[in-house]
Amino acid sequence: MTEDLKQAVKRKPSFLATVRAVLWSFIGIRKKSGYEQDAEQLNPLHVIIAGVLGAVIFIVTLLFIVSRVVA
Repeated sequence: MTEDLKQAVKRKPSFLATVRAVLWSFIGIRKKSGYEQDAEQLNPLHVIIAGVLGAVIFIVTLLFIVSRVVA
């Protein structure tokens, strides 16, 4: 199993492709073929980083909107 993880981490797709896949997952609209392609090509470490960054940006945006509406 550790060999599979090492192989997955060595994948070399662009970080932009990873961010795009994570944004599609936030929206929840994705074709099965696109999901399968992403699962084969994306680096799991990049997916985790992009997911955490996306969640932080989402939360900060919500807090900004709420602070403007309440003020």
